[in-house]
Amino acid sequence: MGLLRTLFIILLVYYGLKFIAKYILPLIITQAITKVQENLKNQYSQQQPQTKAGETSVDFAPKPPSTNQKVGEYIDFEEVDSETNPKSK
Repeated sequence: MGLLRTLFIILLVYYGLKFIAKYILPLIITQAITKVQENLKNQYSQQQPQTKAGETSVDFAPKPPSTNQKVGEYIDFEEVDSETNPKSK
C-alpha cells in the first residue's frame, strides 16, 4: 500500500507541476511583462518634455566653430653628408 501511495503522490506532483507550467505560469509571466512595459512607458514619457501641437524643438547643440590655428612653423632642413663634416673625423 505504501508503494502505491508513493507512486500516486509522485504522479500527482508531476501532473500538478505540468498543469502549473502550462496554464498558470504563462499568465503570471504575461502580467509581469505588461507591468514592466507600463513602467518603461511611464519612465520614457517622463524623460521626454511635453510639447504643444505645432511647436518645434531642437534636441542637439551646434558644434563650436573650429579655429584653424597653426601649431608651429615649418622648418626646411638639408641633410649633411658625414664625409664633408670635419667634426665626424
